[in-house]
Amino acid sequence: MSELDGSVYSKAINDRKKHVDAILNSKSFKKVVVAGPGTGKTFLFRKILEGKKNSLTLTFINSLVEDLSLELYGMSDVKTLHSFARSTLSAVKSRSINIFPKLTNVIKEDTQYILRKEVDFEYLFHNRKDNDELLQFYKKRVDYYNYYGYSSIIYALVKYFEKYRERIPSYDQILIDEFQDFNKLEVSLIDLLSEKSSILLAGDDDQALYEFKNASTRHIRERFGDDVPDYESFKLPFCARCTQVIVDATNDIIIAAKKFDFLDQRINKPFQYFHEKEKDKESEKYSTIGYKQIFASQIPWFIEKKISEMAKDLRNKFSVLIISPYRKQSNFIAEALKKKGMQNIECKIKDEKEVSLLDGFKLLLNNINDNLGWRIVSKYLLSNDDFSTLLSATYSNSSKMIYEIVDKDFKKEVKSILKILKKIKDKKPIDNDEFIDIMKKINIDPYAILNEFAREKINNVFQPVGIPAIRKIPIKTTTIQSSKGLSGDLVFITHFDDRYFIKDNDKTKNTDRDICNFLVALTRTKKKVYLISSVQKYPTFLQWINKDRIEEI
Repeated sequence: MSELDGSVYSKAINDRKKHVDAILNSKSFKKVVVAGPGTGKTFLFRKILEGKKNSLTLTFINSLVEDLSLELYGMSDVKTLHSFARSTLSAVKSRSINIFPKLTNVIKEDTQYILRKEVDFEYLFHNRKDNDELLQFYKKRVDYYNYYGYSSIIYALVKYFEKYRERIPSYDQILIDEFQDFNKLEVSLIDLLSEKSSILLAGDDDQALYEFKNASTRHIRERFGDDVPDYESFKLPFCARCTQVIVDATNDIIIAAKKFDFLDQRINKPFQYFHEKEKDKESEKYSTIGYKQIFASQIPWFIEKKISEMAKDLRNKFSVLIISPYRKQSNFIAEALKKKGMQNIECKIKDEKEVSLLDGFKLLLNNINDNLGWRIVSKYLLSNDDFSTLLSATYSNSSKMIYEIVDKDFKKEVKSILKILKKIKDKKPIDNDEFIDIMKKINIDPYAILNEFAREKINNVFQPVGIPAIRKIPIKTTTIQSSKGLSGDLVFITHFDDRYFIKDNDKTKNTDRDICNFLVALTRTKKKVYLISSVQKYPTFLQWINKDRIEEI
């Protein structure tokens, strides 16, 4: 790529400005903006919020809330949907509202014990199955435990606003991010808020990742098209994040997907490289996508090698993002890189949904009478029959707290564990035998902790391992679904094989979701990306990219 004439850069700036100005100058009360990765959503948000004194920005991804809160600091109140629902319900009901993120799993298990039924409550909430009688069972358990889950708190606010529309708050501006990943319940909340406030929806149906929570690209597509005519539609087509080869490869994948009859309902929009002097230099320098076939066990070695090469090339700080299909793969790579001397590794993976014994004890440490805390520890520490009997008792007589139902010996045992845990929490000295006994009871291996601590201490005695120049390079390891909102100068997409990137058991059958997953991972790249296969077979998606863009290593 040769040095471009200055007029090309001026034209790029003017073309991008036209798209932004069209949005800023629109008088429409409702707007939908389709914006691909790196196309300037946050810049647009800042422009829209200028001069607004009362605004709200909503998303459902915690990591995006953190970034947007900084970038829109002092301009907008930035919240997740569930935190907004919690604070709003607390205000209108004049009482504190508790959230336990894993509550739906707890109540799902209650349903199995009490009603002998298997129920997907998340599905009922997400799809607004308001008339399903099992939601009444869920509500009774919510009242008994005095906690909401993420979905049920949003559902409660939607039902409240539908009943008391006059109490829907009003804002000068509401901004909604990642709208392509909203489900019917979340859209219900947005539609209610739009009755009182100017609203802008931003998203990209090519980046839809959250089908597992019953999200649908239908909602953004309907509002962008003619199905919901009160929305005016706009596009942000210019990608300033990625190098030219990443943008071109992204378009290769979309063209191939359409050729094979995928993404048939996709919003038709351009995704164009944004010409800028420094970005053009990077595009010329990093003009290909690296591809490597290697045994899975050697992936950390390859990553270290390529990080070292970029460090030698740039002689300056840069960021690294490592994306793997699954948590286990991501954790393995992180641990292997630590052993190689990398000291600045952050694991960005969403929390597990499984309810643990420690979850129960944490609740009881905060409130010894907490029904949910007692319910969770009872599940782990009582026999299955005794636990089943306990749950039935709480259902038949919801006025009695679990603390009042369990026998004295069990209560004493739990309190003894809490006493030790409180000492640990408060950093007070405890007896070694007591510590080991308690750790075993709450399913934490004290010897594994000791071994890890000892290894770290021993390693600190000796000269640090690895290459000094790259020890402090910031590295984030994550999964595809947790990579939303992240980016890196140097990106590695590991285990890039059909058996991981195509979810169907029949690996000849792609889905729109598989394609979007890969597009999201690929477009996290600012400078250079390496695709790393762990089997000796070319992945389907690699064959969809123009071979001239691929550098086999």
